[in-house]
Amino acid sequence: MPHNHRILTYAIAVAAAATAGLVLPSGATAAAPPAATSDFNGDGYADLAVGVPDGTVAGQAKAGYVNVVWGGPSGVGAHGSIRVSQATAEVPGSPEAGDRFGASVALVDLNGDSVAELLAGAPGEDVTDRGTDAGMVIAVGGSEDGPGPGSTVLTGPSPSAAYGRSVTAAHLTGGDNKTIVIGGTDKVVARVIQGEDSLVTTVVAAPMGGRAPVLATGDFDSDGTADLAVAYWTAGDPNTQSHVRLWKWDADRGEMANFWNTDNAGVSALAAGDFDGDGHDDLALGECREIADENIDDPCGPEQLAKGGGLHIHYGSTAGGSFGSRAQTLNQDTAGVPGVAEDGDRFGAALAVADVDRDGRDDLIAGAPGEAIGNKARAGAAWLLHGGAKGLLDTDGGARSVSWNQDTSGVPGVAEAGDAFGAAVAAGDHNAAGAIDVSVGSPGENASLGAVWLLPGGSAGGSTAFSPRTLGLPYLSTAQKYGTALHSH
Repeated sequence: MPHNHRILTYAIAVAAAATAGLVLPSGATAAAPPAATSDFNGDGYADLAVGVPDGTVAGQAKAGYVNVVWGGPSGVGAHGSIRVSQATAEVPGSPEAGDRFGASVALVDLNGDSVAELLAGAPGEDVTDRGTDAGMVIAVGGSEDGPGPGSTVLTGPSPSAAYGRSVTAAHLTGGDNKTIVIGGTDKVVARVIQGEDSLVTTVVAAPMGGRAPVLATGDFDSDGTADLAVAYWTAGDPNTQSHVRLWKWDADRGEMANFWNTDNAGVSALAAGDFDGDGHDDLALGECREIADENIDDPCGPEQLAKGGGLHIHYGSTAGGSFGSRAQTLNQDTAGVPGVAEDGDRFGAALAVADVDRDGRDDLIAGAPGEAIGNKARAGAAWLLHGGAKGLLDTDGGARSVSWNQDTSGVPGVAEAGDAFGAAVAAGDHNAAGAIDVSVGSPGENASLGAVWLLPGGSAGGSTAFSPRTLGLPYLSTAQKYGTALHSH
């Protein structure tokens, strides 16, 4: 049974704190559009968090930082940004080599005031009395004047615990406050905030092959409260471990309870959305592959559709059904999906969900950072796959989708080997125009300085790119890999 223990009260401070050199976006004084859940500066526009865990801060290699890029009338990249790190006065700690602050990021309104807080993981953080690479997750309050006070959400309990490899937050308990879920080495824990009290509970502890556990949230059992999806895998001695598991809050036991599993499936990304518009959340498994040869149930669908990375979708329950009883699988060999499935493409290694075409059904954005463009190995690409009445595939097994890369007409730049375009993807209405914009990270761009592309309204037309250089951030000749992690919604 998971272990629970009471801890000190945690509260996000939201008082404004001025930051030297902060320039508000040009649209900050305009009439405020509808509030956005990833609005860090309270101007009504969705912002974008770019995690740069390999970034150099105060001369410390891979200390890491998060760049919050302001939304505004022209979208992200045109209205400035701020750099948040452990050198920021409001943020606990100090930048040290290898902290990797920003390895995981989330912009989320934790306290319901319509201003987002920033959650940032630093899995390489050394913690006094807990050891090297114990790891830490920090929450930084948002405000119109810049970062508000920051607080430590949780630190790893022991050396190499690496808390902060992954992070997410949602209303998992059904109350007013969100639960913050943290992935570390071979463990996922949840910090449940309950008014003036809180508790920490272990969700799952198991071998995870040295990889960050993959996290997503959605209402998978259709009870009106968010659930947690966790994916992890390893292979080898003593036993193969590979699972996608769903957990829900058990109020009587005061912990997360496992209620659905699919085994022997190794995935790189998860995303929740209603792809068929039936009112029930579905779960997309990205770059899904079968790990254990003895499994005969094809946990990722037909084996041929795992080539190059497959997308496997478990659909939410309908009347008389159960979650996951209906599934679809697709890859680049599926009709309507541009490209050809090739080993190493990593199709689905990054996922994001939004109703881009505004038809009432969610669409899926999938990145393939290993995709070759011509003879440019690992140049990378991204896809927009439209939802429909039957989901991501129609009754004939075909998809409706478009793809982008740096050789796509209208997309700035040129596809080059190692760009890894599509290593991260995100979606949000950054100009408050009522249409969803797609962001794509390319951490290998410009000798791994890195960059992010904005596709307004999910279209190559009018797309732009931004990087530490164009945003006026400090950058060195060393690889910063800007765009490794993205979050907005």
